[in-house]
Amino acid sequence: MKKIYPSFVLLALLLAFSSIVTAQELKIGVVNAIKVFEQSPQYEAARKNLEAEFSRKESDLIAQQKQVKKLEEKLSRDGAVMSESEVRRLERDIVSRHRKLKNSREEYREDFNLRRNELQSLISRQVAEIVREVGKEDGIDIILTDGVIFASKRVNISDKILERLKEKFEASKK
Repeated sequence: MKKIYPSFVLLALLLAFSSIVTAQELKIGVVNAIKVFEQSPQYEAARKNLEAEFSRKESDLIAQQKQVKKLEEKLSRDGAVMSESEVRRLERDIVSRHRKLKNSREEYREDFNLRRNELQSLISRQVAEIVREVGKEDGIDIILTDGVIFASKRVNISDKILERLKEKFEASKK
């Protein structure tokens, strides 16, 4: 029994594919997904909403951090003239506040990342939907994204996708 080598199989597939391509022209499109994602108005709106949603929590964390810093300064400044019990109480308070602050920061980061990922997923689904629509409307056989090193303007449909996203965003505001 003879072994079939993978390179032989690949060559056979390429030859078969090339005969299909010569019979019918293949229409290819390329999308710069990062450009489309980051320049879409949906991304900008989501970024602003995320900042607004988490700005109060961030301000609270900063205020807590300032309070801990003031207590630490008080301990270093007045510790020598305070009674031993006052120093221990203040040290315990500082340690307790550090712990709470650390937990609050971790909770903030987790909440922020979770919300950011939700918004990114939503935008990614919208982009994919628009890419499929444009592909069907323009009769494109295959649309490529990540991993493309070069694409001519003739096959790059990123700007068209971006325009369609802007139209959809404007329509959703009305």
